[in-house]
Amino acid sequence: MKSINDYRGIVDDRIISNIYKLANRLYGKRVIHVNSTYYGGGVAEILSSLVPLMNDAGIDAGWRIIRGSNDLFSITKKFHNALQGDSINLSTIKKKLYMQANEDFSTYTHLDHDLVIIHDPQPLPLIQFYKKRQPWIWRCHIDLSHPHAELWDYLKGFILKYDSMIVSHESYKNDLPMRHYIINPAIDPLTHKNKPLNDVTIKKIINKFHIPTDKPLITQISRFDKWKDPIGVINVFKRVKKKIDCRLILCGNMASDDPEGLKIYEKVKQDAQHLIKSGDLILLTYESHILVNVLQQISRVIIQKSIREGFGLTVTEALWKQTPVVASRVGGIPLQIEHGINGFLYDPHDYDGFAEQIIELINNDELAHRIGTAGKEYVREKFLITRILIDYLELINQHLN
Repeated sequence: MKSINDYRGIVDDRIISNIYKLANRLYGKRVIHVNSTYYGGGVAEILSSLVPLMNDAGIDAGWRIIRGSNDLFSITKKFHNALQGDSINLSTIKKKLYMQANEDFSTYTHLDHDLVIIHDPQPLPLIQFYKKRQPWIWRCHIDLSHPHAELWDYLKGFILKYDSMIVSHESYKNDLPMRHYIINPAIDPLTHKNKPLNDVTIKKIINKFHIPTDKPLITQISRFDKWKDPIGVINVFKRVKKKIDCRLILCGNMASDDPEGLKIYEKVKQDAQHLIKSGDLILLTYESHILVNVLQQISRVIIQKSIREGFGLTVTEALWKQTPVVASRVGGIPLQIEHGINGFLYDPHDYDGFAEQIIELINNDELAHRIGTAGKEYVREKFLITRILIDYLELINQHLN
């Protein structure tokens, strides 16, 4: 199991000391996290590091996954999209299937802990099916700045029963009359996705996944999701390609709670056949954290051209590897990047702006190095898992003491 002490040398000793001090009054307290998947996406990655560290700090922390059919995850994917501003037909059958999955889960999962933390919309209604004997917190990782009005009103019927709510950005607070906490996501520098790799390992992964390195690589690492705008990324690449001979990689896993991923992947594959056949575009769908790590290290530029974005941990990961990032000025990305200082931000529809900046970074080694160095130090200061642990310990203390 990971130890808090393992992070000495990465973060200041004062941070390590603060963690233990905050945990003093929480020894033996039982806290449970509930979300929708063990892998694929930032929520699962955060919990896979956060829960062991909470246990190491002295809390009895657990993690449960709501079970559901493809129907449930198809519905909650529509919920996800609608919470970010998409339209939705909020039919009776959708509501019934949504509620039934949560009720079924409640019949075989005991939540008798001192504190319950529910992540995102999938398990949100669970609070309806338990006798509430402890504080419940809803942690939403989605951009809630422009939710679909009808869906938001429906979900508020559950949210209002919670004691408090955690969001990733000030603008996501919306209109709920309850306590709000802002906790920015963060990365774990000790996971296979983020720890330093030696040259031998990097070469081995390059060979294993047949990644040519004869040209500068531009890479976007994201789920195949319309909000990540993979078609838009390709349009930016075409502009860059006119000036520089380079290659684009789109790398995204297929999360178990995202049934739309395969459809988006097939659309990208169909629309960009000529680029794929020429070798100028490579699509990767492997579930490999080491592959992601390598791509973020060997790419000349990481792009994140999201249209909507809750936070964007792939940006954080790339900054940690000192690779320049050109990203959309949406959601939580501007919290991580100060334009021209540690990265670059553009309107997601400014294809020319994206392209010109990528070209400059490929041509200017000094600029790329300066931006990359500043990016890593900013992540060290604000966006490592030890900071999230402190945020949660402070929050739990407020609810249980």
